[in-house]
Amino acid sequence: MIFFTDNYQDRSTDDGYQFEFYCQRCGNGYTSSFQHSATGFGGRLLRLGGDMLGGTIGERAQQLGWDAEFMRDTTRGSTRDKALAKAVDEMKPYFKQCRNCGQWVCDQVCWNAERGLCVSCAPKLDQAIAGMQAQAQIDQLNQKIQAQDWTKDVNYRDQGTGLCPSCGQESGGGKFCQSCGGSLAAAQSATKFCGNCGTPLSGVKFCGECGTPAG
Repeated sequence: MIFFTDNYQDRSTDDGYQFEFYCQRCGNGYTSSFQHSATGFGGRLLRLGGDMLGGTIGERAQQLGWDAEFMRDTTRGSTRDKALAKAVDEMKPYFKQCRNCGQWVCDQVCWNAERGLCVSCAPKLDQAIAGMQAQAQIDQLNQKIQAQDWTKDVNYRDQGTGLCPSCGQESGGGKFCQSCGGSLAAAQSATKFCGNCGTPLSGVKFCGECGTPAG
């Protein structure tokens, strides 16, 4: 019965019928108009009116209300089918079938009206251009970032090992060796590094890496 989607929800209540249909591509939902149920809504009004009127007239109104409720329950299946068919007729203009891939999609998000195809087969140019521009910006920024030297101030030669001068084990980077407990302050203060590239200097007058005077 529903040719444009196989995914829908029944939003009906005791007072009437309503359905929500979902696009098979993007999942957006589109809701049909609410169709009041004459038996359900009218029966409830009769029962409420009977409570207010009281007496013989009130009892009669209540009985008619219950009869209407009973009729609604016994005929709900066929009535619901008619309401669903009406909802399908109402909502079918919101869905289009792509003549290239055959898929049914919603016309608000997933349809390219200029091409008469779904956006999977014929992407919208403005959206495609915006996507390419964003990707180009990312690529160009990446190239500029890669071209920049972000490590010139990092003393990478002095990173990682941190060996204790007393025992030769990993020192742990604190003031005292985590392996032997020896003080690391003297060794750290005695070590000199090139002020330009950070290379450790051991009694030389010029840095062996960049030629900067040791000072």
